Amino acid sequence: LRRDGTAVAVIPARGSMREAERFVAMHQEWLERARERQKKRPRAAEFWFPGTHVLWRGEMTEIRAAPDFSGGTKPQVCLAADVFRVPTLDRDLRPALEAQFARRARIELPARTWELAALAGLEVRQVTVRNQRSRWGSCSRRGTISLNWRLIQTPEFVRDYIILHELAHVRHMNHSERFWAEVARLCPDFGNAERWLKTHRLI
Repeated sequence: LRRDGTAVAVIPARGSMREAERFVAMHQEWLERARERQKKRPRAAEFWFPGTHVLWRGEMTEIRAAPDFSGGTKPQVCLAADVFRVPTLDRDLRPALEAQFARRARIELPARTWELAALAGLEVRQVTVRNQRSRWGSCSRRGTISLNWRLIQTPEFVRDYIILHELAHVRHMNHSERFWAEVARLCPDFGNAERWLKTHRLI
């Protein structure tokens, strides 16, 4: 279910349109409930300017224009204690800030993944950070973990849960009972993270 309320059914390679239509028809009640939940979720502003509140590291945080004591040529804004340079203050700041969020995510998320993998005694071949539109993360059979850059906007316990969820796939490439037992072992409080993700939909 996309943020605009559009439902998307993905048909597997061997599936058919008829099966997809039957599946959607069988799940109409769930779809309506999901749409109602979506309406109640806090929504980020479409356009970002100084004064706009955006989700940053798990908190709705005001974008504030910041004084520049370094003599830089571009203005800068603050989100809590973090400072970002922006091209201008009088146009939508969202593209510039999201690009910088993604750059920070490409530094912070792999480092945290390697750290958690070492603590869990799991081997990871590679960690990538991508602009995924429909998932928070994935793990390939070869041990490559891909993470959504938007995790940098979530609280630490949610970020860690997604990373640990993908690390559990290193041992179990499915969502079996054994997989969920591994998730519970790695992240005993994962239920709170799941609830946060259902309340705050970023993708």
